[in-house]
Amino acid sequence: MGFNVRLNGMDETVEPATVIDLLRTRGIDPAARGVAVALNGKVVRRADWPTTEIKAGDAIEIVRPFSGG
Repeated sequence: MGFNVRLNGMDETVEPATVIDLLRTRGIDPAARGVAVALNGKVVRRADWPTTEIKAGDAIEIVRPFSGG
């Protein structure tokens, strides 16, 4: 069963238990260069993505590079 979080400024219901799970369900390759994640205002080190749990009410920001202008 899902729970509510704030993801990139939008309220969403998510299922995953960890940061890396969330990235994968969003179609983001966790190994891609330039991807950064903040959880409740603090940057999560890439090495901690597999063990950092997401909980109801968390605020998550996912930043990744894109081309264009």
